[in-house]
Amino acid sequence: MAGGAVALTAVAVAGLLTTAPVATAATTTFTPVADTYVQDSTPSTNYGTSTQFVVDNSPVRQSFLKFTVSGVTDPVTNAKLRIRTVSGNNGSSNGGTFKAMTDTTWSETGTTWNNKPAIDGSTLGTLGSVVKNTWYEIDVTSLVTGNGTFSIGATSPNSDGAYYDSRESGADAPQLVITTGTTPPPTTTPPPSGDPVLVGAGDIANSGTGDTATANLLDNIPGTVFTAGDNAYDSGTATEFATYYDPTWGRHKARTRPAPGNHDYNTPGATGYYDYFGANAGPSGRGYYSYDLGDWHVVSLNSEVNMAVGSPQEQWLRSDLAASTKPCTIAYWHKPRFTSGANHAPDTSTGPLVQALYDNNADVIVAGHNHQYERFAPMNPSGQLDTTRGIRHFVAGMGGASHYGFGTIMPNSEARNSDSFGVLKFTLHAGSYDWQFVPEAGKTYSDSGTTSCH
Repeated sequence: MAGGAVALTAVAVAGLLTTAPVATAATTTFTPVADTYVQDSTPSTNYGTSTQFVVDNSPVRQSFLKFTVSGVTDPVTNAKLRIRTVSGNNGSSNGGTFKAMTDTTWSETGTTWNNKPAIDGSTLGTLGSVVKNTWYEIDVTSLVTGNGTFSIGATSPNSDGAYYDSRESGADAPQLVITTGTTPPPTTTPPPSGDPVLVGAGDIANSGTGDTATANLLDNIPGTVFTAGDNAYDSGTATEFATYYDPTWGRHKARTRPAPGNHDYNTPGATGYYDYFGANAGPSGRGYYSYDLGDWHVVSLNSEVNMAVGSPQEQWLRSDLAASTKPCTIAYWHKPRFTSGANHAPDTSTGPLVQALYDNNADVIVAGHNHQYERFAPMNPSGQLDTTRGIRHFVAGMGGASHYGFGTIMPNSEARNSDSFGVLKFTLHAGSYDWQFVPEAGKTYSDSGTTSCH
C-alpha cells in the first residue's frame, strides 16, 4: 500500500466589495498512512489490502485509520476526518462511532482480530444512518493538535453496519483535513446604527463542509437569521438536525426565523424541523408566520403545503399583509417562482403567494431549492419587468448543499453564481434596503446594491 499523499490549499477570505484582506489560515489534506479492519469470525485474517473498511456488529468488524501529520507550523484550529461510503450502503446502515486511540504502532498488513490494538480513547464523533456514495465527516480537533501520528478506531453497535472506501480505493480515500492559523473575519459594510439586518440562505446542512463555511460567516454578521428551506439533509430527521445543522447554523438558533423545504418534509409532517426550531418556526406545524424588523414587515411562508387561491395560507397572507402598518415588506420561502436553475424549474404553484404580495406592494422575495445564487430585476407576478411596483426576487440556495448549474437564463435575471457558498445579507433601512452576497472564505464572488421600497 502506498504512502499517504499530502495536498496543501491556502484558504483566503475575500473582500465583499472591492478589497480582499490577506488571510493567514490554510487547510492541509492528508490521506492515511495505514487503514484496515478486523473481523471476529475470521480472527487470524488480515484485511489491510482491502479497498474498503467496515464497521458492523454481526459479524463484529472494527476499523482502524492512521494518519501522520507533518509540516504544520501554525496552531491547528480545526481537524476533520472525511470518509466516503461505498455503493453497498443503504439508508438504514449505521455509520458507527469513531474514537481516539493511544496505540499508533499497529501494522496495516499485520493487524488481525487476534492482535488488534485497543480502541481506548475518547469518542470523537458518531454517525447515524448513512447512505451510499456520500462523504461524511467527524470533528477530530481534540485528537489532532499538531505534527505527529494519530490513530482512530471505529465500531458499530448495529448489525446493519457501514462500508467505507479505504486508501486503496484511490481518489475516494479517507481524508484528514486540518485548518491552521487564523482567518480575519469577512469585511462587511456595517449598517447605520438602528437599521436591522436580515441574513441567511437556504439548502444548508449536510455531511459536506459548505454549511460550516456559511455558519462561519454568520458568526461575524449580527442581526436576524432567516433560512429558505431544506435546513437538514436528506430528510430533515431529528438526527440530521442534531448531526449537521446544530453544530453549524445551530449556534445561531436563538436568532433564527426559519422556513421549511421539501427535504424537511421528507420526514412526515416535518416533525424534525418543527421540533428543532420550536416557537421560532411560528405556530406549531403550520409553517407560515410573520414578524417586524424596524420599518419592515417580514413574512416566512411554506411552499410545501397548499398555496392555491383561497387556501388557508393564501387567505392568511392577504389578511396579514392588509393588517401590516410597515412601509416595506420582505418574504421568504423555499421553492422559487422564478429561477434559471437547471435542476428545479420555476414553481408556478407559488404564484398565488406572489400575487398576494404584489397586490400589497411587497418589495422582496427570497427562495432557495436550486443550490445557487440568482438575483432578478423587480418584476410583476407574470415575470415582466416592473420598475414601479415590481418585486425583486432572489434565489439564495447557497447555504451549504452541493452546487447546481444553470439552464436557460430567464428574462430579467441580473446576477448569478453557482460555485460559491455564502449568505445573503439585507440591511433594512426606513425607506430602502441594501443587499449583499457574502461569500465563503476563499471565494471572491460578490453582488450588492440598494433599492428603494415602494
